[in-house]
Amino acid sequence: MNSPLTLPLSGQEHDLIEKLEVFKIEGRDKRGHKVLRIIGRLFPARLVSTEAFKKYLGEKIFANLGERPFSVVYVHTGVQRAENFPGISTLRSIYESIPTNIRNNLEAVYFVHPELQARLFLATFGRLIFSGGWYWKLKYVNRVEFLWDHVRRNEIEIPEFVYEHDEELEYRPMMDYGLESDHPRVDGAPFADSPVPIYSLRCIA
Repeated sequence: MNSPLTLPLSGQEHDLIEKLEVFKIEGRDKRGHKVLRIIGRLFPARLVSTEAFKKYLGEKIFANLGERPFSVVYVHTGVQRAENFPGISTLRSIYESIPTNIRNNLEAVYFVHPELQARLFLATFGRLIFSGGWYWKLKYVNRVEFLWDHVRRNEIEIPEFVYEHDEELEYRPMMDYGLESDHPRVDGAPFADSPVPIYSLRCIA
C-alpha cells in the first residue's frame, strides 16, 4: 500500500481538497433543498490543478447532489487573490465541466461577505463565466445573520473566522463598500480618513 508521500499527484490533490473541506454538502435551505457549502478562503488555488478540482467535484459532489434542486452557500470571507482565488480561466473551466442536469437544478447561490471588488468582478465577468441564467441566481448576503433567512441555521457549519469578520464589519461598516481595507494600518488610523478611497484588488484575476 502506498504511503501518502508516494501517492500520485492526483491522489495528493484529492486528499488535500477532502481534508480542507472546501466543498461540503450539508444541511437544507428553507425550501428543503440540499445545500452545497463552499469556503473560498480554504480553496487551495495554488496547490491543486484545475483538472483535480473537476475530478473531485464530479466524483464527490455532483454525484451526491442527485437529480433534485439544490442551493449553494459560497463564503467569500478572507479570500486573497495570491492565495485562494483560482482566476477567470479556471472558474470558466470548472463551470463548463458541470453536468447539464446539475446546472439546471441550481436554485440559488448565496454569496456571503461580498466586498466591493467581488461585486465589480462579477458584474464585469459574471455573464461571461456563467451562462444559463446562473448569474441571475446570485444573491449577496452581507452578514451571516441574513443567511439564516434562506438556510436552516442549525444544519450548516460556518467557520469561526466568518463570524469574527461579521463582528468587525459592525464596527467598520465601510469595509462593505471597499472604502476601508480589512488590513489595519500600522499607525492604527482608519483608512476612511484618506481623501482617496483604497480598494482591495484581491479578487481580480
